Amino acid sequence: MIGTTLKQKILNVLEEMPLDVTFLEVMERLYFLYKVDQGLKQIADGDIISHTEAKVRVKKWHE
Repeated sequence: MIGTTLKQKILNVLEEMPLDVTFLEVMERLYFLYKVDQGLKQIADGDIISHTEAKVRVKKWHE
């Protein structure tokens, strides 16, 4: 969906959902896609850590 506006992306999501979809299901789907988009932006910006660093951080949380 390169060049697609946010409004069009939302409309596409709604079109793919069944007619009896609930408001909560719509919001959950939009939030999921928002978080995926945020993660992809972080990757593109280089805002990531290695798997090794992640393991070190998790180990510290459990101490």
